[in-house]
Amino acid sequence: MAKAIPRIGSRRNGRIGSRKSTRRIPKGVIHVQASFHNTIVTVTDVRGQVVSWSSAGTCGFRGRRRGTPFAAQTTAKNAIGTVVDQGMKRANVRIKGPGLGRDAALRAICQSGIRLNCIRDITPLPHNGCRPPKKRRV
Repeated sequence: MAKAIPRIGSRRNGRIGSRKSTRRIPKGVIHVQASFHNTIVTVTDVRGQVVSWSSAGTCGFRGRRRGTPFAAQTTAKNAIGTVVDQGMKRANVRIKGPGLGRDAALRAICQSGIRLNCIRDITPLPHNGCRPPKKRRV
């Protein structure tokens, strides 16, 4: 029986390479989704590839505290901190949702030192919405 030769470049033993390379991103888009129960901040480059993201749940907030303005502020700081280190200078902001964290997240983005080109509200509004259910007969 031949002795097995240990392979050094085995896939199981170590990572092949870092999937997320730290490339310089001078310009990007910051998406803020503020629902009543949570706030999600996603930072993408101009092509739409996600660079970093954070939510109130991943920041350690649980239950009703996730929908608070302070949770949204902490979430925005966490998401933007990594991209500021990668060299982001300018960004567009897109805010979606009716939650309490909209203004707090925007305030945290402004204080981060990133220059904002435009702030756009992309909350979906129903133009008379769906057809209501048929009335019940008594």
